[in-house]
Amino acid sequence: MIPVNTPLLAGNEKKYINECIDTGWISSEGPFVTRFENEFSTYVDRDFGIAVANGSAALDIAVKAVGIEEGDEVIMPTFTIISPAFSVVKQGGVPVLVDCDPLTWGMDVNQIEDKITPKTKAIIAVHIYGFPVDIDPLMEIATKHGLKVIEDAAEMHGQTYKGKKCGSFGDISIFSFYPNKHITTGEGGMLVTNSKALNEKCKELRNLCFSPDKRFVHEDIGWNYRMTNLQAALGVAQLEQIDNFITRKREIGSLYNSSLSGIDCVDLMPVSTEYPKNIYWVFGILLNKKSKYDADEIMTRLRKHSIGSRPFFYPMHLQPVFLKMGLFKNENYPVAENLADNGFYIPSGLGISNEEIEEVASSLMLILS
Repeated sequence: MIPVNTPLLAGNEKKYINECIDTGWISSEGPFVTRFENEFSTYVDRDFGIAVANGSAALDIAVKAVGIEEGDEVIMPTFTIISPAFSVVKQGGVPVLVDCDPLTWGMDVNQIEDKITPKTKAIIAVHIYGFPVDIDPLMEIATKHGLKVIEDAAEMHGQTYKGKKCGSFGDISIFSFYPNKHITTGEGGMLVTNSKALNEKCKELRNLCFSPDKRFVHEDIGWNYRMTNLQAALGVAQLEQIDNFITRKREIGSLYNSSLSGIDCVDLMPVSTEYPKNIYWVFGILLNKKSKYDADEIMTRLRKHSIGSRPFFYPMHLQPVFLKMGLFKNENYPVAENLADNGFYIPSGLGISNEEIEEVASSLMLILS
């Protein structure tokens, strides 16, 4: 089986984890946590980093830290993993959705301003699959209307927007280090910010809001969202290799493009746009009207060839959990719906070999022919 993702652990991962074991520092109190926070925040040009248990934990903390409360509206894309919407709803906020840009599949910033009301308090800018959101106009809108910006850069390790690192925009940014990301800690996440106040608040929230003066006296509700020293050790080792990882991801994208770009029933993401080159977090396939099979059928056939795949994200406005809550009634977002109905991605993890890429591409071409 060629899995949809295989991480690459070929650097100092074992050395640093053995150091944790040898010293006994395996909890969140260990020195690798601070080291990872400092090195990662520096890498993305931020002043502060707060390591946490996973990307969803980072979103929970970010949404609360910027002050989202009951009834506050937060604008976000409908085409994303469900985590940002969950974080808003859990705080009592209301997600307000926009559709996708059909070229990059990220949120269409041209739809944001029409969704702003007196209740709007923030925008969650979610970078999707390989390209960042068009940040400049989004930030202009946020500044004009006094809105907080949470940048969800979970999939954008090392990506840039007009020469600036993703993760360096807005009031606060979040990352995920799940195994399918460019760098991984197994599970894990990070918040980064330039605000000293947000840094301190996020550190409180990830640690049950323990009082600095009386440890077991709590003034607010927080979570146990700490990252362990073992996870952080992995992160430090992975970060040392990130430039090579980005190069390899783009090589994987190039190899697939060379094989698949001539298939007339498939639309591929562009190699670049006017502001970034595709970083290929995943290699996405979007079927068009010329395809004789739907995405589910093709993924089933790929499994018979021992090849893993995954469907695209399912839009927020179609999620049963939110419809049961009375959200997004009669809302339609055609670009996102097309992506969800006709999109899937194929194996592109850093551990994939060129021979496996060739096998995947050949099998897919055979199925689509």
